[in-house]
Amino acid sequence: MRCTFLSNNRSIQIYLFFLIAFMFAACGRNKKIDVGNIPVNVDIARFDRDFDEMRTKPMAEQAELLKNKYGAFYQDFIERILQAGSIRDTGYFKTVRAILASPDYMALKLEVDSVYPNLSLQNEQLTDAFRRVKYYFPQTKIPKIYSYFSGFRAQTALGDQYYGIGLDQFLGANSKFYPAIIEEFPHYVSRNFTPDNIAPRVLEGFIRENMFPEKESDDKTLLTRMVYNGKIMYLMDQVLPDVADSTKIGYTAQQLKWCDDFKSEVWAWFLDQNLLYESDYTKVQKYLTEAPFTPGLGEKNESAPKLGVWTGWQIVRQYMERHPKVTPAQLMEMDDAQKILNESRYKPK
Repeated sequence: MRCTFLSNNRSIQIYLFFLIAFMFAACGRNKKIDVGNIPVNVDIARFDRDFDEMRTKPMAEQAELLKNKYGAFYQDFIERILQAGSIRDTGYFKTVRAILASPDYMALKLEVDSVYPNLSLQNEQLTDAFRRVKYYFPQTKIPKIYSYFSGFRAQTALGDQYYGIGLDQFLGANSKFYPAIIEEFPHYVSRNFTPDNIAPRVLEGFIRENMFPEKESDDKTLLTRMVYNGKIMYLMDQVLPDVADSTKIGYTAQQLKWCDDFKSEVWAWFLDQNLLYESDYTKVQKYLTEAPFTPGLGEKNESAPKLGVWTGWQIVRQYMERHPKVTPAQLMEMDDAQKILNESRYKPK
């Protein structure tokens, strides 16, 4: 039998060929796609201003106009957000009149109007993002989007074919209103109440709740939850390519740097504590939910929160880098978190 051995130069050439091919595949995935011709145009309807006209116009007539214009959202706003009563009974007008006449309402309205004289930037950002959603998922129905404010009762509202944006919870981290509601919204939450968070929060909510809600399953291990959240964050990478990672996940720049600096220690913690296959939510929730830091990790409370979400994000990113032919749609159909972890070869150093 004759054996043929490659010379060192030839081996190097083949290695470089595959390395360059891999790099081009990765660049192809990360390059900015052209979505300008996709027929999606977001124009946020100013429900907040139409609702305000109930102060100066006959309330019954304006209520009927709002019902016709906003459909299910009007009912949800009155009944669920304001909790003013059923729209089937005009008795709720009394509560609405009291709200519209209050000094707190007027002060909040002035602030909202000053921060958002128009929503042209948000229209542009959401148009681009939802065009990308349609690019990857052509069958997705894009919701109508409405703006409102509710006295800090609901930052966003997702309903039947609509997505509502509570502008009073996007006034800027230094808004004069937020110190007064610090018990309900501590600073580590309200620091993300900024205009540049509107598009990420809308897209994250829409992807999580409308497109890919977490499946009911017997497998509720931390690993499964990590990979699910990682897939959501990966989709945000694709539809919000110009948004900073820190904004997408809700970190400060320092928290994002901490994650990168200590990623190997974080992974070792999950392994050493046997957390990946832990299904008791009380034991793993601190790695998935909002918090000022993660107890048990880092010194002087400097660790980042949501380390399960962040780590799942890195696992999915690495998996997709190693599998350039897998589309986002195919990724979302994969239910085997262990397979994604194994094939990602995630071992941070």
